[in-house]
Amino acid sequence: MADVSRSRWFLPETPDVLGLLRAQLAVTIEGLDAFAAWAGGDKSAADAVRDAERRGDVAKRELLGALRAAFVTPLEPEDVFALSRGIDWILNYARDVVSESEAMASPPDAVIEEMARLLGDAVRHIDRALGHLASDDDAATETADAAIEDVRELERAYYRGMAALLEVEDRSERIARRELYRRSVRIGEAVVDVSERIVYAVVKQS
Repeated sequence: MADVSRSRWFLPETPDVLGLLRAQLAVTIEGLDAFAAWAGGDKSAADAVRDAERRGDVAKRELLGALRAAFVTPLEPEDVFALSRGIDWILNYARDVVSESEAMASPPDAVIEEMARLLGDAVRHIDRALGHLASDDDAATETADAAIEDVRELERAYYRGMAALLEVEDRSERIARRELYRRSVRIGEAVVDVSERIVYAVVKQS
């Protein structure tokens, strides 16, 4: 019996990689909630976006450390890495929108507020998709697709906003808002990358 117990000391670690990935995403959801609050007019929420971005970096490092130590993972390591990187980009780009807005002294408007709300919906769909990974492939794919549809709605808001800019006479305001709209769409592109990676991971496991 002693020999069996001693052998257990050398069993490889099996950290909860998916749990850590969802923990990183939980920070991202917090950050996008703050982003939506900021877009709705709460200037103080800008600091919460930046704080979430820093905590997201910490969560990403913890995940990658666990990934290096893991002997077996529910997803291939390259998929976990790509998902973590994409989730990190979502928060980075949200922080960039806030910083750009402050630098140009151009506060968010109703278009950015709508896009921020849709981004919050999208990352929650991603969280549900991750929760289904390795247990329900169809549900994971369906919820990942729902996140992509949220981004498609964001793109429609973007085009409506860009069309409305044609009526804005102040050139500086028009340029600033166009840049903020484009940066917000970039967040959506990161969401699509993560969602499609989830679908790809499901396909590889099939």
